[in-house]
Amino acid sequence: MSRTKNANPGRILFVGSGPGNPDLLTVRGKEVLVNATVAFVDPDVPASIVGLIGSAHSVAAEVPERAGRKAAADTEPPAPVEETEQVVRPALGDPAQVAKTLVTTARTGVDVVRVVSGDPMTTDVVLAEITAVARTTVAFEVLPGLPHAAVVPGFAGLPLGSGHTVADVRGEVDWAALAAAPGPLVLHATDGHLGEVASALTEHGLAAQTPVAVTVNGTTCQQRTVETTLAALTEQAAGLAGSLILTVGKLVGQRAKFSWWESRALYGWTVLVPRTKDQAADMSERLIGHGAIPREVPTIAVEPPRSPAQMERAVKGLVDGRYQWIVFTSTNAVRAVWEKFAEFGLDARAFSGVKIACVGEATAAKVRSFGVEPELLPTGEQSSLGLLEVFPPYDEIFDPVDRILLPRADIATETLSEGLRERGWEIDDVTAYRTVGGAPPPAETREMIKTGGFDAVCFTSSSTVRNLVGIAGKPHARTIVACIGPKTAETAIEFGLRVDVRPENASIPDLVDALAAHAAALRAEGALPPPRKKSRRSRS
Repeated sequence: MSRTKNANPGRILFVGSGPGNPDLLTVRGKEVLVNATVAFVDPDVPASIVGLIGSAHSVAAEVPERAGRKAAADTEPPAPVEETEQVVRPALGDPAQVAKTLVTTARTGVDVVRVVSGDPMTTDVVLAEITAVARTTVAFEVLPGLPHAAVVPGFAGLPLGSGHTVADVRGEVDWAALAAAPGPLVLHATDGHLGEVASALTEHGLAAQTPVAVTVNGTTCQQRTVETTLAALTEQAAGLAGSLILTVGKLVGQRAKFSWWESRALYGWTVLVPRTKDQAADMSERLIGHGAIPREVPTIAVEPPRSPAQMERAVKGLVDGRYQWIVFTSTNAVRAVWEKFAEFGLDARAFSGVKIACVGEATAAKVRSFGVEPELLPTGEQSSLGLLEVFPPYDEIFDPVDRILLPRADIATETLSEGLRERGWEIDDVTAYRTVGGAPPPAETREMIKTGGFDAVCFTSSSTVRNLVGIAGKPHARTIVACIGPKTAETAIEFGLRVDVRPENASIPDLVDALAAHAAALRAEGALPPPRKKSRRSRS
């Protein structure tokens, strides 16, 4: 495909991705990434941020790896966007050549997003790219990102105050001025610079016993901080590879008091999330909030029923006033009914005159997202049994219709439908969706499951238990097992698993919070090591 200039060239947007945590992106930066169609991404930008690129267009961000430090000029710039969006990762090379590629692409008429780690204006090589672009007529924007040195010490529990000095020792350094600077030092380095830092600072007057905190993977759930001294820096920080932030000074001694990030209950735990891909995000986000590293393994997939006839009759019955109640037992059931409404051109008004009951808050929240407020939820346990406790019996005087629509999974238990019939109701038990087993996870994940590589697993339904065991085997005995409700726990026990955690309320937030509370209690009892070097954990 030949390349021609466009009468309306695109812009070049330099986006600073910050130190690695997607939550620290600016609002504008995240918006640009989500709507990007062509992006050039440096190799040190974390996958969690790369995954945001083009997500507004459901882009499959296939990011090819490049060997070595091949110059951008050696590769063909990406073709203009036509039918599909594309995400491109360039190799790092000469800034002038990278800028030339960015400009060439923008002149085809597309906006080009250049994603860099940290802040564009505080990184010399990126600043050189911006300078080269500024010499052309192509419009550009710079969206700041939080610099590593400004944020990582805070996540490591290091109270810098206002009198600190920041330096990037990966380039040329005035060591004498640095050693003489008042207050603590914050140094951006790599593992290859540790020896030079220790020797240069001590040669220029700092004591060999000056405390140093070395932080790797700052602001992420893989963050690790090692406390040492200049004298022992190379020895005790060995094995911390990649981009490092060194904090030098007496304030390192205060870290135990201010370490809020690495002291969270699940910090550094690897937690298995056996949910469908489109449902794992809420649990993973809450796990990350407690410091865990979620690993999503879809053990089930949700598919439409084999025949649409049942659901079509059910929707027609809703419109015709056939039902007094509709009872939702899952967010998937809500979604299935709403999708069927869309097929027939219906909206929330189709629920007019029909009462809605939900087994729990998560399902109710899904109903509310469509602008409808449920009439009935359990007041105690959020489950089918909890709903039955509060569900009114049929009253032939006050209830004009005696029928309930129960749309649910093909493998759902009969507990709810039998309980409703015992209360005098007629039940239309309709298959709204099918749950099928997911594909086996990679061999590495299967090995982690069997050997205790996962610290915990969170089961959200009986089918997630059955399917995980079926496609990957039973979790190891040292893995903490958390189950969302009594039926899920019962299934786990049937498969020979020990259930360690079950929340009072059957919801995703309560499940994750209960796991965090359990971990904190074990640690307080001395059953777990403090956060956190990764270890094989013995169980009390």
